[in-house]
Amino acid sequence: MKLVLGSRGSKLALAQTQWVADRLCAARPELECEIRVIRTKGDRVTDKPLDQIGDKGLFVGEIEAELLRGTVDIGVHSMKDMPTALPAGLCFARTWPREDARDVLVLRAGLHGSSLDDLPAGACVATGSKRRVALLKSLRPDLRVAGIRGNIDTRLRKLDDPAEGLDALVLAAAGLHRLGLTERISAYLAPAGFVPACAQGALALELRQDDTDLLALLNSLCSPGDDAAVAAERAFLAAAGGSCHLPVGAYAVPCPSGLRLTGLLGRADGPALALDALEGPADDPGRLGRSLALHLNALLAEQEADHD
Repeated sequence: MKLVLGSRGSKLALAQTQWVADRLCAARPELECEIRVIRTKGDRVTDKPLDQIGDKGLFVGEIEAELLRGTVDIGVHSMKDMPTALPAGLCFARTWPREDARDVLVLRAGLHGSSLDDLPAGACVATGSKRRVALLKSLRPDLRVAGIRGNIDTRLRKLDDPAEGLDALVLAAAGLHRLGLTERISAYLAPAGFVPACAQGALALELRQDDTDLLALLNSLCSPGDDAAVAAERAFLAAAGGSCHLPVGAYAVPCPSGLRLTGLLGRADGPALALDALEGPADDPGRLGRSLALHLNALLAEQEADHD
């Protein structure tokens, strides 16, 4: 049996898709997996910030179109890039084992430190994420924050080029781990305070709803704990109205009562940020995510009322 896996063409996307192919073939040696590279809008438009060229889905629409045409069987994405609603006829498999969800600090040569606090006053930190911008400005208002686009190699090359004037990057640990670049990590940022993107580190395996045999195979290789955590985080994202236009993040971990979900929420046009955590049963992650979104929206409203 042959499966065609649709992927973006970046090194990271191909590494993720190859990992999926290897795991499938290890579980079912009779399978043959082919990777088909599909260029997305987010890959074509690289001279503008993400929030100026669209919403979530910039890196997935063309792959979904190929799924619906039947030219690929599985779309492999980073779950953090996925919209909260899917096109009719498509679904996700349950979440496979997740990579490290944390953000990390990558310092230029000559700078040393093990936390954001170690950066010198006025240092220039680059990121392409509204969530990271909001957190950096909240935690270290003295820093200069610069926008940046491009894949991991491009961002590291800009950091290493003195002409760019950058002192540090904030990136996802998962991407550096998957590319064998862990040695570039200067510091891991604790998710309790530097809340990751919803579902960061998890892969999205997207397929046609009527492909029930393939769905059963993919689900058999899931990680139940990671699946519940990602479900809580994405429920929070959906209820918060999350998009690349808002500072929003969430991170769920096991706790004695089930799951502890930490969330971050801000406004598109203001400095207010709400950060808090709730706990709930792991067998109802959607309810936990929605409850936290309501709670943080209420906290934001209180902050804005106090400011007025």
